[in-house]
Amino acid sequence: MVWLPVLVPALGGVLVLLLRGRRTALGPAAGTVAVLTAGVGLWVAATEATGSWTWGAGMDLGLAAEGLSRLMVVLVPTIAAAVAVYAAGHLADDPALARLLAMILGFVAAMELLVLAADFLTLLVAWELVGAASWILIGHEWRDAERPRSAREAFVTTRFGDLGLYVASGAVFALTGGFFFSDLEGVDDPVLLGVVAGGVLLAAAAKSAQFPFSPWLFSAMAGPTPVSALLHSATMVAAGAYLLARLQPFLQPVPWFAPAVIGIGLVTALAGGLVALAQQDFKRALAGSTSAQYGLMLVAIGAGFTGAAAGQLTAHAAFKSLLFLGAGVALHAGGTLDLSKLRLGRALPRVATLFGVGALALAAVPPLGGAFTKETILAAAFHAGVWVGAGVAVAGFLSALYAGRLHLLAYGPGDPEVRDGPPRRAEMGAMAFLAALSLGLGLLWLPGGDRIIERVADGLLAEGARWELVLSLGMLVVALGLLAVWWRRGTLVSLGLPDRLRGFVAGWWGLPTAARAVVVEPVVGTSRGLSWFDWRAVDRVVRAVAAFARALSGALRRAVEPVVDGFVRLVAGGTLASAEVSRTIDDEGVDGAVEGVAEGIGVAGARSRRLQTGMSHHYYTMLVIGTVVAMIVAALWR
Repeated sequence: MVWLPVLVPALGGVLVLLLRGRRTALGPAAGTVAVLTAGVGLWVAATEATGSWTWGAGMDLGLAAEGLSRLMVVLVPTIAAAVAVYAAGHLADDPALARLLAMILGFVAAMELLVLAADFLTLLVAWELVGAASWILIGHEWRDAERPRSAREAFVTTRFGDLGLYVASGAVFALTGGFFFSDLEGVDDPVLLGVVAGGVLLAAAAKSAQFPFSPWLFSAMAGPTPVSALLHSATMVAAGAYLLARLQPFLQPVPWFAPAVIGIGLVTALAGGLVALAQQDFKRALAGSTSAQYGLMLVAIGAGFTGAAAGQLTAHAAFKSLLFLGAGVALHAGGTLDLSKLRLGRALPRVATLFGVGALALAAVPPLGGAFTKETILAAAFHAGVWVGAGVAVAGFLSALYAGRLHLLAYGPGDPEVRDGPPRRAEMGAMAFLAALSLGLGLLWLPGGDRIIERVADGLLAEGARWELVLSLGMLVVALGLLAVWWRRGTLVSLGLPDRLRGFVAGWWGLPTAARAVVVEPVVGTSRGLSWFDWRAVDRVVRAVAAFARALSGALRRAVEPVVDGFVRLVAGGTLASAEVSRTIDDEGVDGAVEGVAEGIGVAGARSRRLQTGMSHHYYTMLVIGTVVAMIVAALWR
């Protein structure tokens, strides 16, 4: 039963491919498969199903719906259902729509396997499948050479972090002789446990686009809008934060683990928030906010309150997918992602309203669920330390700024030229569902909402103080006032900053340039140098050795071959002569002797037959002669 959340979307993807000739059926089929996956996921989570099997050589693998995985196994296909329906309408004219929807379902299957994994080997398989699926989806429009290149950049960056998971898996096996997460309980080797923690943190930071891996999200923007919506909200980028939350109870004994997780998360939340605020590209601004939001989740995980991180992950999945779908509508309607050229509010008022729900949730405006979960993050941060809490408060202030800026620039009042008609029903339906989900999470503000999160996510929430909520609301008011000033002055795009400075911040603080200068170009230069050395030096040595070997072989052949051939001919001649002599002896000696004996026996027989006359006196005569001969022999024998 625990396999069903993995098998249903995997088989559903095959079904969608079989239906590729019936384009109108693709969206409903993909959406139905995703909903069915959510249903079986809910069943598996409710029953806390588990399963294990032996792969071989003592390696036991397993799946388990336990802890945070019970939430994720339902959340992933729920978001995917809306994204698949949206994709069927948004990309209705794409000839490869069936392939895209099938891969989206395959992506869901890989992510379901990841969240249900109960051991490091199963986790590794799922981890790599998620990375491979994202590479395929980002490069969906492969005829455009830029898309596969961007997909490769995203894939290689995250693959570098994946090495940490391999190291962690090996360390776990060395520690415990097994691979199950539960094998880490009670481990008292600080060195190897630190290796596990370091490997897991590296893999998670790369997958969740944390500093310094954050820029790969810009490359991921080359994929279609539905891919970006799913990848940022509930699948690949969510995998890193999920893994840290899942393994936090086992890794917290490592003394440096919590400070490192908090530090990485807080730096990313602040840096990513400024990137999102400064960006002029719609999707890249959302990508920067994604890094920032997952940074906040890492702060809560490092502080030990995984329930807060799980709540924020859930709220973020709903409103971030909604915002990305809104970006896709803006791209189709306005023909651009340049925020200075949109302002589609009057042209698309219903979309503007739905997008506004997502923006309010991102800004953490009460009573939306995003506001409640953001408060739990703030409480966890202040529990970890005053400066950590202050940093998260500033990150929340930036969230309000870039959320409001995005809404005003993308769907604020304006009169741009709209090239397409209104969105299709499938697009509007998907966005409405996600907006309703974001609104519905506002029920967490009711009494007992915190207990619901703790029970569902199997993690703790910090006890928040009333002044923390007052601080958040105050900073929200300040952010709204600053947005009004920028709007009135007409500097909402530039923020009143010099273009060079704003471009530097928007380009992830020069990280891509630094990576090219410090990593990419030296590696490429070294590779070219090694290639030259290989061709000019190593290959020449190899070719020289080969030429020497050929020359030596020829010389040996010319020197040795006559002697060997003469010896072989001598041996062959002697063998033939011996055979001839043997044949002569056989024919003239052995055969002659045999024939002589046979002839003598024949003569003796013929002559003996002459003695058989049949007359009695002849027999008596022979008897007498024989008796005399016998007597003579007997006498002489003595």
